[in-house]
Amino acid sequence: MAPSRYVGILALVAGCLLPPGVLALWPIPTTLETGTTALTVSSFFYFDVQVEGAPEDLYEAVAQAQYYLANDKFGRLVVGRGANDTTALVSAPTLSTLTLSLTSSATAEPIASEAVKPLGTRSEEYALTIPADGSAATLTANSTLGLYRGLTTFNQLFYYYAGVTYTLIAPIAITDTPAYPFRGFALDTARNYYPVSDILRTLDAMSWINTFHWHITDSQSFPLEVAQYPGLAINGAYSPQEVYTASDVQYIVQYAGARGIDVLMEIDTPGHTSIIAATYPDYIACFDETPWATYANEPPAGQLRFALPEVVNFTASLLADVAKNLPSSYFSTGGDELNTECYTNDYPTQLQLNSTGTTLNDALNTFTEVTHAALIAEGKTPIVWEEMVLDWNITLSNETIVMVWISSADAAAVVEKGFRIVQAPSNYFYLDCGAGGWVGADPSGDSWCDPFKTWSEAYTFDPLANLTEAQYELVLGGEQLLWSEQSGPQNLDPIVWPRAASSAEIFWSGQQPTGAPLNVTEALPRLQDLRYRMVQRGLKPIHLQPYWCALRPDACDLTA
Repeated sequence: MAPSRYVGILALVAGCLLPPGVLALWPIPTTLETGTTALTVSSFFYFDVQVEGAPEDLYEAVAQAQYYLANDKFGRLVVGRGANDTTALVSAPTLSTLTLSLTSSATAEPIASEAVKPLGTRSEEYALTIPADGSAATLTANSTLGLYRGLTTFNQLFYYYAGVTYTLIAPIAITDTPAYPFRGFALDTARNYYPVSDILRTLDAMSWINTFHWHITDSQSFPLEVAQYPGLAINGAYSPQEVYTASDVQYIVQYAGARGIDVLMEIDTPGHTSIIAATYPDYIACFDETPWATYANEPPAGQLRFALPEVVNFTASLLADVAKNLPSSYFSTGGDELNTECYTNDYPTQLQLNSTGTTLNDALNTFTEVTHAALIAEGKTPIVWEEMVLDWNITLSNETIVMVWISSADAAAVVEKGFRIVQAPSNYFYLDCGAGGWVGADPSGDSWCDPFKTWSEAYTFDPLANLTEAQYELVLGGEQLLWSEQSGPQNLDPIVWPRAASSAEIFWSGQQPTGAPLNVTEALPRLQDLRYRMVQRGLKPIHLQPYWCALRPDACDLTA
């Protein structure tokens, strides 16, 4: 699917004529026309759902939008927080209704069903108009998912002062469609556990991010309840209270789906699996060996003995048992940071290789073919980390999606092999970087991916850098990621937000409505608005600047 950023766009953007802080949409829409007329929202405002057979989750989305409209009570980020707007509001027309409808050829399906369709087939586009005279606003889309995206935009258009909810930029006309189909956020819940409530709050904040990449297990813990293998969580979770039960997972998946979010689960194999030894010790090589740095990228050491047929069958069965209960079209098997030293002196592995006349690469190829076949049989497209393509000579399905993480420079080598990619480069998108080293006995240690990745650094990422135009269609999108060695529920909000919104705009908007490239100077006031609106909704995002700067857009720029 070629990104729409290369389609010619005509748009009128009145941002340069508007009072500071009025134009605060994030992500910026594909096309945008605005005026300079004040418009207030009626205290009896009504969302009129004109959708035949409207699903329950569309009504839930409308109720959410109604709640935000009534309770955000967000004052404009200017000195006085809107006090100077009161004169314009005295005689302003009043908006009473937003009418929601689908195009004539569309069928009303649940938002959750639309959200898990294969990439490239989801319809997220919408058109929103708000007249200046107070007549009904309209929101039209080709799907309920598109209506959900439009409701999210609608809620960002209004401010609050002295009991009045209003906008200063009517009339408004927006048409919007994503530049890339995949816009993700990845969370590691294995290094440290996150209660379900924290995940739900994060999903509420994700908005235009349409994929929750759930890295649910790793070497340190296995907190996922699996029906066929109950011992994995019983022995592998940090405690009985720190387990994601089957009902937890289903609730999270349903909650995400109703918000237009696909849950992409990852069970990383064959590396990052040490904890499985707590239940199946014969399946893990170099378990807890020391020095751990010889056998693993981080402690504890231990990897699946993937050369053994019984381990291959176990892993295929495990992945299929988890995947069959998930509605997503995708499932990640990981494949990163496989340490070969772990197998050099591992007797069961070497016995199997020698007796069958195969190499470690041959064994990995068999392991991958069998485990991926099990997923494909469940209707899932496998997703892997880049090493499976760049470091090993194995056969992957042409449909396999590859996540590029080690460096943004690696994207070209992956697409050269014809694979579709998700951009997740650590040098731009890793949210955990910059906190210093976390391993003990190393007081001067830094994190391997220093420095801290600011929102503005992430925002400069070019998804198509070093690719040919013919390769552009292989870029599905991208995601920002939080690995949790030094994170947990206590710092989830500030370490993720609002930085993770950077990639949401990169991969939704691709460019400004005028066709100009995205740039941090134009974006900062809008991101400030998003950040302070998040606070109004109960999140605890990190500050981007002193409050003085937030009230004075551009005043704290280096060039001011």
